[in-house]
Amino acid sequence: MVTTAPSSPIKHTEKTEVLDGVENTTNTIFQFLCNARSGISACSSYPTLPVIMGAEYERALVDLKNRGVKVRQITEITKENARYCKEQVKNIDELRHLDGVKANFAVSETEYVATSTLREAQPVPEVIYSNVKDVVEQQQYLFETLWKKSTSAEEKIRQFEEGTTPEYFEVLTDRDREVLLELAKSVREEALILLPNARAMVRVDRLGFIGYIIEASQKGATVKIICPLSDENLEILKKISEQAPAVTILNGDNCLYGVYIIDSKKFLRAELKDPKAEKFSEAIGFTVYSNSKVGVDSLRSVFELLWKERKLNEDLKIHDKMQQEFINIASHEIRTPTQAILGYSKLIQRHPERREVMIEAIVRNATRLQRLTNDILDVTRIETQSLKLNVERVNLNDLISDIIEDQKNEIKKTNKDIRLVHERQDQIIEIDADKNRLSQVISNLLSNAIKFTKEGIIRVTEEVKDDMALVTVMDTGRGIDPEISPRLFLKFAAKSETGTGLGLFISKSIVEAHGGKIWAQNNTDYDGKKGATFTFSIPLSKMKEASP
Repeated sequence: MVTTAPSSPIKHTEKTEVLDGVENTTNTIFQFLCNARSGISACSSYPTLPVIMGAEYERALVDLKNRGVKVRQITEITKENARYCKEQVKNIDELRHLDGVKANFAVSETEYVATSTLREAQPVPEVIYSNVKDVVEQQQYLFETLWKKSTSAEEKIRQFEEGTTPEYFEVLTDRDREVLLELAKSVREEALILLPNARAMVRVDRLGFIGYIIEASQKGATVKIICPLSDENLEILKKISEQAPAVTILNGDNCLYGVYIIDSKKFLRAELKDPKAEKFSEAIGFTVYSNSKVGVDSLRSVFELLWKERKLNEDLKIHDKMQQEFINIASHEIRTPTQAILGYSKLIQRHPERREVMIEAIVRNATRLQRLTNDILDVTRIETQSLKLNVERVNLNDLISDIIEDQKNEIKKTNKDIRLVHERQDQIIEIDADKNRLSQVISNLLSNAIKFTKEGIIRVTEEVKDDMALVTVMDTGRGIDPEISPRLFLKFAAKSETGTGLGLFISKSIVEAHGGKIWAQNNTDYDGKKGATFTFSIPLSKMKEASP
């Protein structure tokens, strides 16, 4: 037990001296601990005294506690030493954390000791000792200054145990490039990036930032970029598109700052000082780096508002383009049967002997015109949410069989070598649906399959899976055009000689109104040909059979 002071060169007269040698340094520290009467204030860069001095140090702390000596200590608590610091809290009155602390000293009411930098598991090489009043008071003042800047050890330890990080707010002066790359490397879930001009994308790409963002996207992170688009950054945009197609980029306006928000945890905001600068460090001015929750949430909100605005502008442009294309297509679709009807109507009067043939042509073109009109009306009902379903119990097997027979007659008119096959299930599948609307969906899928298949097989199947009825139409045609695929079920999505691009949009809306889903994909290989497969689901009937 450490109850009496070990032999030491310390005298009662005032003096300041440097002592070296393991025995001298250890004895000096123990003597300092034993001489304390009311309190010891210590500051250390590395809390390893128990490792350095062994169990005697622990017993000395117990002795201080028994004598009523209050011990306060400041150190830097890290992930590596957090466990030890947690144990240390039990032995002293108060432990606090201070970032980057390098001082190693202790001061009591009358004495002061200091050591050189401490190393884990190594003896203290030398000790500075002083009992000069002015020196002691100066070190007491220094400790109190550091104490006011330090923070709770318990809070810091808890942050490491729970994996949380204390908030920081840093104005960068010479670490802009390094911090930006650290942010890019740290992306795990999401990166929201606002670039002030087209050249900004070129600048950060030269740093390697874009490469790390591409890697993050390839690993599943969501990446959204708002940036003015021009020929200046066209090649970078192509690189991103080819290597990370999941990255979403919207055209932005030139602005005065750039923002990088990573995983909703930290951000970097940099003012644009010189828009034309080639280097990142020369282009930016005042730069802030922080993990402040308030700051992150605020900038994220601003980014999301900008994103929605830009997305709306992009969607409006696409909509306007698609609408213009639809007007052109619809005009052509309407003009063709209308001119045919007018033409045949006049010819009937001149050639009454061909009356039956011409009436058949008039009816065919009138039916085509009616179908187009109905499609436009259906789209209007869907968009105004006035599409109503007349639900009844429907035998899905019989409905498909009837539609297929009608479509077989249509195939005969095309002179195509197509075989339409219905793989009818023995199990009766009943659903609650609008029979006419559901027929419209199946007929539309079959008509598309016939239109895009020159020869081969169109196969229709129905099955039950997880309380849903699934209907599949598989063909051996030319498949879904990659350009159309992303917007296959949107309005006006068409890339054929005929058609308005409304059929699949209407079909999707009808299926979803029934509580189902519709999807499509190209076949990898089907009887030596590719083709496409369209599938939709409808909930099974929940109506109970009537009692006999």
